[in-house]
Amino acid sequence: MITWLGMEFVEAGDDFLRMRMPVDARTVQPMKRLHGGASVALAETIGSMAAGRCVDLTQFTVVGAEINANHLRPAFSGWVYATARPVSLGRTLQVWSIEIADEAGKLVCISRFTAAVIPLPAQ
Repeated sequence: MITWLGMEFVEAGDDFLRMRMPVDARTVQPMKRLHGGASVALAETIGSMAAGRCVDLTQFTVVGAEINANHLRPAFSGWVYATARPVSLGRTLQVWSIEIADEAGKLVCISRFTAAVIPLPAQ
């Protein structure tokens, strides 16, 4: 899905991860606006990647447990940028806040993503 929707990693910092996704034929709905499902796919992707950066992936995996999104304004073209920041990094659950903005920096969508941290089976 990452490749199909054209998602790209942009940058990472100590307390954030940033990706972008094009607003094009792959990601718009029939009215030529960014599809809400594409926004949620971007939010879950970046949330999962961010959560994975916070655990030892040789001992744990992370999976999506819950996601919600509020679509605030349409995007018609160009790129949207998602930024994930941690809200809570618990032992078994992580909660991430994800903001998706257009190229002008205007919020398009806000999302909250919860990841479950699951121990891998002993080898």
